[in-house]
Parts: sequence; C-alpha cells; structure tokens
Amino acid sequence: MIVKRVLILVAVLGLCFVAVPRPAFAAPVEDEGANCPIGQGTVAADSRLPDPFTRIDGTRITSRSDWRCRRAEIKDQAERYVYGEKPARPASVTGTVSRTGITVNVAEGGRSASFSAGVDLPAGTGPFPAVVVIGGFGADTAAIKAAGAAVITYDPLAVGREGTPRTNKQGAFYSLYGASSSTGILLAWAWGVSRIIDVLEQSGGTVLRADATGVTGCSRYGKGAFVTGAFDQRIALTMPVESGSGGTPIFRGIPGENGAQPLSSAYGEQPWLGDAFGSYTGNPAGLPIDTHSVVGMIAPRGLFIMDNPHIAWLAARSSSVAALGGAEVYRALGAPEAISYWSDVSDGTHCATRSEWRAPLQQSIQRFLVGTGSAPGVFRISSRAAGNLAEWRTWQTPTLTAGTSSPTPSVPPSASPSPSPSPSSPGAGGCAATVSVNQWNGGFVATVRVAAGGAAIGGWTVSVTLPGGAAVTSTWNATASGTGGAVGFTNVAWNGAVPAGGATEFGFQGTGSGSGLTPSCAAR
Repeated sequence: MIVKRVLILVAVLGLCFVAVPRPAFAAPVEDEGANCPIGQGTVAADSRLPDPFTRIDGTRITSRSDWRCRRAEIKDQAERYVYGEKPARPASVTGTVSRTGITVNVAEGGRSASFSAGVDLPAGTGPFPAVVVIGGFGADTAAIKAAGAAVITYDPLAVGREGTPRTNKQGAFYSLYGASSSTGILLAWAWGVSRIIDVLEQSGGTVLRADATGVTGCSRYGKGAFVTGAFDQRIALTMPVESGSGGTPIFRGIPGENGAQPLSSAYGEQPWLGDAFGSYTGNPAGLPIDTHSVVGMIAPRGLFIMDNPHIAWLAARSSSVAALGGAEVYRALGAPEAISYWSDVSDGTHCATRSEWRAPLQQSIQRFLVGTGSAPGVFRISSRAAGNLAEWRTWQTPTLTAGTSSPTPSVPPSASPSPSPSPSSPGAGGCAATVSVNQWNGGFVATVRVAAGGAAIGGWTVSVTLPGGAAVTSTWNATASGTGGAVGFTNVAWNGAVPAGGATEFGFQGTGSGSGLTPSCAAR
C-alpha cells in the first residue's frame, strides 16, 4: 500500500513537473471572433485614419470585452478590401513534428496539398517555444535561439508562389482554393503558418509548444509576418522587420512620403495583396481601414515592429504612424507594454542583423514565448522618419470600462497608461491643454491636445514640467524650449491659429517617466 501511494505521488508530481501553463499572450483558437455578427453600413472616404474604436454601425465600443467583436469587424474589412479572404482550417490537417522538421498535409473538397518546414532547436531538452521565420533571412536566429526559442524555417513560396499572374496563382493554398482565388499571397502565407500551428497542436507538444509561437520575417516576408500575426490569435509574438509598402506603413501616408514604394507598385510587383486592393492604390482614403487597425488586431498580444529609416522605399515614417495608432488600441486594452517599435538604427543595410534590436528582441521572446521577465515596451523612432499621429487622426482614445479583453496579458501595474488630466477652463479667449501618455520601460510618447475657448486664438504655448530624470528627445507639431524639467512647447507656423471651440494636437517623445504630466496652456 505504501509503495502504491508513493508511485501515485511520483506520478502526480511528474505530471505537475511537465505541465506547462498556457501563456496569457496567446489565444486558444485561431479566431476568437469567428461567431461575432458583422455590422452593416457605409464608411465614407476619409483622408485621416479611421477610428478603430467605432463600429461599422457608427457606435463606439465602451468596454474591453467589446474589442473581440470590433476586431472581427476590422478583420472582415481587411479581408474584403486589402488582403482577400483567409479560409478557416481545412477539413483535414495532418502532419508530423520532429527535432529537425515539420510536415503538413491538408485536404479540402477533394483537393489536397503538402508542404514542410525546418526546425532548429536551442540548447536544452524542451519542449520549446518557437519562432516561425518566414523566408529564412533577415532574422537574428542566433538571438532567437539564445533567448530559448526554436527556429522554424518556413518557405512561404511553397504555399503562395511569387512570379505568377493574379489569374493563375500557384502553391499549396491555391491548390485547395483555386488558382484564380482573389486572396493575395500574404494571406496565403499566413494561412500556411496557421496550418503549421495546427500540426503543432496535434503533436502533443513533445518537441515544440503550440501555445508559444512567434513569427518574424524581413522585407516581403516582413509583410507576411505582420499579416500572419494579425490573422491568427494563437501567435503570441509578431515581429515584422522592414516590411515596407503593403506591410505595416499606413496606406494613407505612403503617397505623401517622399521615395516610398507607391501602392500601385506594391500591388503590381507581386500578387501580395488581395485583388480587391487594386481599386484603392490611387485612393487609399477610400479604404474603411488602415494598417493601424491591423496593428490593433494583434493587440494585446506581443508585437515588436522593426524599421529601417535609411531606405526611403520602405516608408518607415508611415510605419511609425501605424505603430503609434495601433499603440492606442494596446493602451485602451490595458497592455501598453506589449507593443514595441524601433527604427533608430545606424546601419542602413536592408535586412541586416542589428545590434540595436537584439536586446528588445530577446526580451520580447522571453516575455511572450518563454514566459519570464518583462516586455521591452519601447518606442525608438528615428528622427529621419518620425511620423506624427496627431496629423492623421481626429478621434481620441476611449477609456474602456472594466471587462476582460481576451486574451489579456498580465502587465505590471507600472505599465498602466497615464490618465489624461482634466483641462482648465479656457475662458473666452484662452486655451486649455490635455495630455495622453503611452508609457513603456524607459520612455514614453505624449500627445497633447490644445483647445480654444469661446474665441479664436492666434498662437499658443503649452508648459509641462517633466518628472525628475525624464527628458524630451523629439517633438512634432511644436517647437520645444528645453529638454528637461519645465519645458515650453510653442506652436509652429501652420497650427497656431485655432478657431473658437476648435483644437489641434502636438506630441513629443521622451525618456524616463511620463506619469503625472499636467500641461497648462497660454494663448497668444
């Protein structure tokens, strides 16, 4: 009897030892909003970024739990207008997982296809989290493995081939869904990663953990990584690198960004984007969404966007706007540290392995895939390509009521967004200022709204006292006097005149803490 009890105890302890809890950063299913009703309505053309918090029917979400179905609306619009449809899991998905490779076999409606991927394990016994490297280049695989994650080398061209006309697309995806499918190959590549995760789930997790998967890629494969992370909520960490037009940069910003690859070129170079996007290459303002909302589709899961400001073709300025706009969704969902953006790099070589990214990349892997440490939560925007969200939005970020957005990562209390202080009354001819802060470890971005009272003003100055150790590193839509302590921000030529009851915005990036900022405004 004693021996039996000991064996039972050993068995229980063994089970406890090998059980690995699901990270809070990945959802258990590919699409949590699959059963959400999709609103109906017509979205008017708008040169500014659409409000990610406003439903198609014109109502605004009010709680974090509302985001699940609002995200489903954004996903539907992204498929309809930008990428094409991503079909649900095929009727049959089978395969194998070994310490060196993965095979995937899919079948649907009498059609079948197969593809494979390589596996490179880090030191240790496993099972391991893994990062899918789309295309096999531009990723710091040594840093990924050193952080404790395996590398899955995925050839996307086996699933969606480049160099084919839109009417005769090729690859495993199109073998199932037809060569004339209107879905672009970016979403076909994303579909392929989802099928790899299906096989990982079936494998029992003896080699690789299906609940701790990341994705990365550079250039065109960075576009694919971005879309992959947006469309599969089982992916805990998304890391697009230098993705360029058709990737993270806002579509509305690309026509005005000098030297950026035109949308018509990105659409025509390869069938990356869905066929429907062809109607918007000359009119991105007609789109009901933009990439800041696609960034929001990833929230609150881990996201680290890496950009190269030295190559104008890559549209890093428009990408920074997408990151700043998407960060507002992260902030509203209570996960501001889960998104990072870094374009402040010295080496301009396309898809180079960069020392500046190594530490935040490994922090991201350890936090979102391994489950240790804290997220980097950093925005390092190069002055060469600094976008200004205030120029692109008319909406403000709501304070969403308590209610759990699913999945919700655990974020340290210090990462909570700073509340916006109540403005003082501007009076008949004065002005008032309010601030919202997106804070991360070691830095912040502040957006300041300047509102006129009952009479128009011809100019303004906003005074802000920064906490000890904080410093301003860059400013947009204003001129700063000083970098620390008491700092004054004065309007630039084009935004000094504010009509009665009107408002304008400026912003600044800083190091240190941005908590407790209380701006005061003086009209001139």
